[in-house]
Amino acid sequence: MATYAIGDLQGCHREFEALLARIAFEPARDRLWLVGDLVNRGPQSAAVLRRVMALGECVVTVLGNHDLHLLACACVAGVKPRRRDTLDDILAAPDRDAMLAWLRRQPLLHHDAALGYTLVHAGLPPQWDLDTALACAGEVEQALQGDDFGDFLAHMYGDEPARWDATLRGQARLRFITNCLTRIRYCTADGGIDLKDKGDAGTGSGLTPWFKMPSRASHELRIVFGHWSTLRLPASQWPQLRVYPLDTGAVWGGELTAMRLEDGAVFQVKSTTAVPFD
Repeated sequence: MATYAIGDLQGCHREFEALLARIAFEPARDRLWLVGDLVNRGPQSAAVLRRVMALGECVVTVLGNHDLHLLACACVAGVKPRRRDTLDDILAAPDRDAMLAWLRRQPLLHHDAALGYTLVHAGLPPQWDLDTALACAGEVEQALQGDDFGDFLAHMYGDEPARWDATLRGQARLRFITNCLTRIRYCTADGGIDLKDKGDAGTGSGLTPWFKMPSRASHELRIVFGHWSTLRLPASQWPQLRVYPLDTGAVWGGELTAMRLEDGAVFQVKSTTAVPFD
């Protein structure tokens, strides 16, 4: 048995199937970890969701920002797809309710002590250890699966608050947690989160990648994540930094990447999708 973690799919169904063939994935034997952002921007979001759902219990996926945006577009009055979104194949699908209900049941963080890896879409703020991260993720999961999930989704958007405070309450607390788990890339010198910079390097304004923050409380974890297609951190640095960034820009014409968790072997297929990068 092998466990393969795969980067952001974003509707790239052809590449997903090609990568499964490349690793000779066998559902009865192997396991998949998906870093989230299953949907949007690519051409076949519904096909990706149906395929992942059909794989059943051999798949663990965490939710990404695009997955949550899909739920908001489907379930919150006044939230509409953006100009470059490609969500219509799901929103108009006869099985849309089943796909949306399945997404709402997925976690935002997964930790496997036996394998020694933690899975998240974007990252963790420097103040959180594993216990705090699991508890915070659980708060958002509870909100997403509860009867008032539409209220959570309606208040999800926005960049504030920008720094962790254990006394945060209500929608502000849920928004901060969601932003960390699904959107974080850089932190400020005082431990806040910056959600504007998307580049491979800082802007010269004192920003640091979340995983390089001094005294990061989660530094002992081996963290598998996606979200940051422009990072392009060399694989030779992954074990030293204990982070495994698997979003290699499949939807932008890059590669779709898998890593076998048991030995760190990396597998890639070249994308045939090339959405203009924004």
